[in-house]
Amino acid sequence: MTVEEIGPDDLKRKLDAGEEVQIVDIRSPSSFETGHIPGAENVPMDELPVRVGDIEWADDVVVACPVGQSSIQAARLISSFEGVGEDTAVRSLAGGYEAWEYELEADADTEA
Repeated sequence: MTVEEIGPDDLKRKLDAGEEVQIVDIRSPSSFETGHIPGAENVPMDELPVRVGDIEWADDVVVACPVGQSSIQAARLISSFEGVGEDTAVRSLAGGYEAWEYELEADADTEA
């Protein structure tokens, strides 16, 4: 199964336009906390097979990883899950975080 990719510029345009895009960040929680695409949900790759059934999938899903390789595998896994709608577009972020040149959102330390 071929996985479609979306470039960082196209994803940024969709986000800026207020389109509903579900971003699944498959990096480790520590990497996610240091900075992620605004609105991304952290589902580490090793947890994805057991958590895929717990996620409410949107019609537009983009999977992000460090360089855009693991996200292709994750997108295949998500696409093959029967809980994902037929009209759901599951894509990989081309080049991953290495190619993302826009602002990242970092998790604030909630302990003061």
